[in-house]
Amino acid sequence: MSTGKLLYAQSGGVTAVINATAAAVIETARSHRIKVLAARNGIVGVLREDLIDVGKESAATLRALAHTPGGAFGSCRFKLKSLDTDHAHYLRLIEVCKAHGIRYFLYNGGNDSADTCHKVSLIAKEYGYPLQAIGVPKTVDNDLAVTDACPGFGSAAKYTAVSLLEASFDVAAMAESSTKVFVYEVMGRHAGWLAAAAGLAGHGPDEAPHVILFPEVAFDETRFLDTVKATVARVGYCVVVVSEGLRHDDGRFVAEAGGKDAFGHSQLGGVGPHLAAVVKDRLGFKVHWTVPDYLQRSARHLASKTDFEQAQAVGRAAVEYAVAGMHGVMPVIVRQSDAPYRWKIAPAPLAKVANHEKKMPKSYIRRDGYGITDACRRYLAPLIAGEAAPPYGKDGLPRYARIKGVPVAKKLPPYPL
Repeated sequence: MSTGKLLYAQSGGVTAVINATAAAVIETARSHRIKVLAARNGIVGVLREDLIDVGKESAATLRALAHTPGGAFGSCRFKLKSLDTDHAHYLRLIEVCKAHGIRYFLYNGGNDSADTCHKVSLIAKEYGYPLQAIGVPKTVDNDLAVTDACPGFGSAAKYTAVSLLEASFDVAAMAESSTKVFVYEVMGRHAGWLAAAAGLAGHGPDEAPHVILFPEVAFDETRFLDTVKATVARVGYCVVVVSEGLRHDDGRFVAEAGGKDAFGHSQLGGVGPHLAAVVKDRLGFKVHWTVPDYLQRSARHLASKTDFEQAQAVGRAAVEYAVAGMHGVMPVIVRQSDAPYRWKIAPAPLAKVANHEKKMPKSYIRRDGYGITDACRRYLAPLIAGEAAPPYGKDGLPRYARIKGVPVAKKLPPYPL
């Protein structure tokens, strides 16, 4: 049995399958007889020494985590700055780990979380504390470097494609005397992967989505309106998918609302309703719009089987890497073939993941800038394949788990944030 404990934490926007990763981490750690603690609300919980004793949860609850959406232990949007600027915070992290005998630190998140985990690994090495810091990938934006896909994306992509397909039937039915244009806004601040996923719903120029607006393609309002008008004339209606990060050619967000979030990112004001208003005012069409927001990343009832399996695989691998003595790495997904779809898990240095961003390649965006290519379709299709539905109860609702969250006794003085 290991004498050191494992500390697991979740960070950033959660996904439909992040708890599948958590369940895999816990199960794998227990197979090595390692005691597991979880930080409440990510890195904030570590700094506050607000830790949860996972061993106090029932076996049934831990099993059910694998099919439960959200972040079971709470997440956060709290960005640690450079080692010099936030040196006290990093020292506090090491002090908490020392106080509780933590030898393995697994941080489950996206770009900023990979950066934080990388810095934790550096300061642990600097101070000679034996801590295996392992990043664990997660993000619906699918913008992490190195990995072929990000756990969480496949399920959000499946939700997007299915929802867009279903909504397009509704619009087609109403178009003769009602809605002519439907605008569907998806997440994606800098990368258009989720917008691209909507393209899986249609297979020809007259099938929805008729227009996809990517962050990677500068927005031309006049050309956009001309395309919408021509589509309505040809098809009878027009379905538009737009990424929240759509930009003008000078780099400004089309729907920038001003201000910054906790990570220093620009606050966006809703590009979907903005475009709907433009279409209505300029073309006179009746328009409906939707912003699925949290729905697209929490829809566990429509999770992709591929995504679910990959989310579990990175959790298992993260523990195995830590036990094997690896440090400052992240388990990533390596695609081996498209058809049949084959993949494996491999370690990648956190330094190559942190502060890097994977955008849509030009070869995945149609020449006119308004759709996806066959190459993109080949990339996306396996990621939404299969279903991993949760169990349902007699009341017709999914059986999701809620942890008790029994706190670990604190050993250090309070630490104000």
